[in-house]
Amino acid sequence: MIKKMISRIYRIFFNLNASIFPVKKKTVLFESFNGKLPSDNPYYIYLELKKQQPDWDLVWGVKGSLYDKAKKDYPDFKFIKRFSLQWLLFTPRAQFWVFNARMPHWLKKNKATTYIQTWHGTPLKKLGLDIETVAMPGTDSVTYKKNFILETARWDYLIAPNEYSHKIFEQAFRFKNNFLDIGYPRNDILVQKKYDEEYKNSLKEKIIGKTNGRVILYAPTWRDDYFVSKGNYKFFMPFDLSRIVQILVDEDTLVIRPHYLVGDSIDISGYEKNVKICLDEDINDLYLISDMMVTDYSSVMFDYAILERPMLFYPYDIKHYQHELRGFYFDYSEVPGPIAVDEEEFYLYLEQICNNFPKAFQIKLNHFNLKFSEWESGIAAKKVCQILSEES
Repeated sequence: MIKKMISRIYRIFFNLNASIFPVKKKTVLFESFNGKLPSDNPYYIYLELKKQQPDWDLVWGVKGSLYDKAKKDYPDFKFIKRFSLQWLLFTPRAQFWVFNARMPHWLKKNKATTYIQTWHGTPLKKLGLDIETVAMPGTDSVTYKKNFILETARWDYLIAPNEYSHKIFEQAFRFKNNFLDIGYPRNDILVQKKYDEEYKNSLKEKIIGKTNGRVILYAPTWRDDYFVSKGNYKFFMPFDLSRIVQILVDEDTLVIRPHYLVGDSIDISGYEKNVKICLDEDINDLYLISDMMVTDYSSVMFDYAILERPMLFYPYDIKHYQHELRGFYFDYSEVPGPIAVDEEEFYLYLEQICNNFPKAFQIKLNHFNLKFSEWESGIAAKKVCQILSEES
């Protein structure tokens, strides 16, 4: 009862701040995945804006549980704890919000605040109002879609990475404000560093402690209905690590990158030499150090394709996922790599690709890039910062 009362008072004060006080010029609040460490599109916009406007007040909102780690890992950044008193006073008066996920619908946006929504991927799975049945805990389909519409109406700008995404965002988000058809800021570095072996090796040394051997990245999506409790999702390992290690050579490393909504309870005991879990590293760094990627329905395929490196798709629960849970926007058979429909086929394809990526799949990847990577020019972050500067 007391917690509910405190929450109610907090909301009232936040919205009063947003209604009464003017914004503070040249102030920006950045958040990534609702308070995670700096990453994704907001992170790359921040880095560029810091170069262009060093006198601006640039602040990151992070969860209280991550605050100490954020201060340690990013000593030159300015952080405030999400939903703290300091956050309550700063957020409704920031001139700009730069986020890649939705904000709580009860937070009122100051009329003078410009909200730039970067989103966090090219959609393969159904989004927003296009999801027929919402399986997430703590909500229902009607409430989820109603709150989604309330949120997207607040976005002043929405970044689209390609024409395909633009059309889907317009439909699934009912978005009617300004599109930025510029590619993703987070992909700028992929365009710029895709052929830089020295940069790749420096990242490998930093992340896995060595430069020799190949890196295979496993980056699956999360399952809406595979959860322990509200906001606490489970991770399922769909292959045998001992079989993976047998296929790889001794110097190779399998890097597992779970989705941000999945907890860090993955067990790799006994395989630490060849298997590494990377929860907090920038996903772009993991792309750049890897020689191939394994995924399922994750939008990581669209970003990784920019590097023109092999991909293997392992949608072990595709019938359930496609027809009962989310549904897809396009024919899954068009993904830029081989599709393993069961575990044994997965091992066969993995061994085949490790030895030689078939030419047929390279052609498929090239066609895929023509459709989904045409807007990726390597200067998206600069274009966003230009808008911020013009509106300040």
